[in-house]
Amino acid sequence: MRRADRLFQIVQYLRGGRLLTARRLAERLEVSERTIYRDVADLIGSGVPIDGEAGVGYLMREGYDLPPLMFTRAEIAALVAGARMIRSFGGAEMALAAEEALAKIGAVLPAALRESPATVAIHAHDAGALSEADRAMIDRLDRATADRQRLRLAYRDAGGHPSERTVQPLGLWFWGKVWTLIAWCELRQDFRMFRIDRIAGVAEAGPFRPDRARSLRAFLEGDACRRGAP
Repeated sequence: MRRADRLFQIVQYLRGGRLLTARRLAERLEVSERTIYRDVADLIGSGVPIDGEAGVGYLMREGYDLPPLMFTRAEIAALVAGARMIRSFGGAEMALAAEEALAKIGAVLPAALRESPATVAIHAHDAGALSEADRAMIDRLDRATADRQRLRLAYRDAGGHPSERTVQPLGLWFWGKVWTLIAWCELRQDFRMFRIDRIAGVAEAGPFRPDRARSLRAFLEGDACRRGAP
């Protein structure tokens, strides 16, 4: 669990005037009591009204709530522009998720900023660059990457020559006009980039375990990353 998430959970557990010991909080959050002592001290230092002490327990005075989600106008513009680009150039599921995320953000913005998303004058239009099949393929490859699922690809190279590859998907890259799958190719025993629009078919081939030598980070640090789009 990220530290920010843990601090949020501590506040939630202490809301309503409930007295909880550091040991109890540590058990719930699966960390040490020393970590809880440090987290509570940091929360108190940032202005959260927590009372109590080590060995006795902690509680939070009633009436406190977390401050509303805040973004600057520049941050809102970046989020809206990114969501619009995903809507035009991403997978169908990605586009829907972006729209839902923007709706959630808009719902919690303070009144002074609530109209800001609608005023962002940055738009993206794909002009038919992505077919519905391409969008579905992007979503499927994204899920396989997240699930660490090996894939068997029916692929055609730039010359139209067919091949079949079993790969370990590591990530997706968008090059402005072309999406590529970054993967470890089990046939070549090396990193490869596969253009989405050249994948004729895909089937699951079983899970794979993370390997530092075959990770996206290893790809980014290696020569394969500098070869450019296929």
